[in-house]
Amino acid sequence: MPRAIDHRLSLLLRSQPAVRLEGPRGCGKTTTGLNHVGSAVHLDSSPSMPELAQLEPERILDGAAPRLLDEWRLAPTLWPLIIARLGDRPLPGRYLLASSANPAEYRHHTRDADQLAGLRMRTMTLTERPGITGQVSLAGLARGERVTGARSRLTYRDLAEQAVRGGWPALADATLDQAISHNTGYLERLAHVDVPTATLTRHQPARILRLLDRLARHIASDFSFAGLAEGAGLGLDAAQAYLDGLTRVHVWEPQPAWQPALRTRARLRHRSRAHLADPALACACLQIDAEQLADNPDQFAAIFTAMAVHDLRVYLEGTGARLYHYRDETGLAIDAIIEYPDGSWAALQTSLGDHRTVDAEIALHRLRDDRLDLTRLGPPRFLAVLTGGTTASTTRDRTHRIPLATLTA
Repeated sequence: MPRAIDHRLSLLLRSQPAVRLEGPRGCGKTTTGLNHVGSAVHLDSSPSMPELAQLEPERILDGAAPRLLDEWRLAPTLWPLIIARLGDRPLPGRYLLASSANPAEYRHHTRDADQLAGLRMRTMTLTERPGITGQVSLAGLARGERVTGARSRLTYRDLAEQAVRGGWPALADATLDQAISHNTGYLERLAHVDVPTATLTRHQPARILRLLDRLARHIASDFSFAGLAEGAGLGLDAAQAYLDGLTRVHVWEPQPAWQPALRTRARLRHRSRAHLADPALACACLQIDAEQLADNPDQFAAIFTAMAVHDLRVYLEGTGARLYHYRDETGLAIDAIIEYPDGSWAALQTSLGDHRTVDAEIALHRLRDDRLDLTRLGPPRFLAVLTGGTTASTTRDRTHRIPLATLTA
């Protein structure tokens, strides 16, 4: 299936000798990578492959370029050989290094790996999923384009089903019950296999699951590290170790707070917001199905915000833009702030229902007109409300209303 990351991955492989492609297990890295390479080797295909990489590394590294080294982290001793080859022949597109985890020895043996160009791959956005078509371009919004004629076919209940299903490619043709079972199993494997393997530390799976539960209950909201630890019944050191493990397997991805120049004396809040690799994992943690989610609008609003942040991250990956949230002591909170490489910015608010878009627009205008020092920041590239509704439009003051199920890169 075509993915939003395809274009940027292709550009990097044409300009860089090696590219890292990292992301959570099952998000589609291998399948996507195979569409961009001339040959591949899968180091997780059998228990003997990492041993073979030590005994006969040439067999692993040799092949038509670009060569995909899938789950290369399982054989970190390959790294010095890769560096030597890239130094001898620094031609573009030699290797694509895919990995679903950054284990403890990754930094020890491969400190230079972070120097390579890299992309973070995530699960599918709404408009990457079968039967849903992207109509409004995020890049076009940044260029000043208006929004006209875009419509979403997803109803409120459809959105709840998509939230619970998640964006794992393997679930594209699965029933909703199968998807829920998959996501529950994903959490179990995280706690019992993925995190302990990535950290090389003995962890208690029940504690990891308790921490995931606390993260799910704080999804798309500000969190206190001490509060998370206390709520999960963990000491600070244990909680930090588990969060490090979830970060290494690309499941924990907090959203930092924006710290812009203000024109008022209102103090900014600095806490990050909690986000998991896919909002469906939060639904699985909380053991809620689509009907239960749809029947709880407050909970669904938080999950919907997490869906919007997830999709924005996918579309911004590789552009150099950064995604933040905004909150100050007066209670003004904005769900997504895009800061572009040139220092310009855009702001987006989420609104699950069309009936709340006016409140969302007012919050965006308060940010722009009352809070920010625009003499230093400049005007926003655009303001937008991402909705769970069906119709897109642009108001007279050029604030966009965009159904999330129509947004694309």
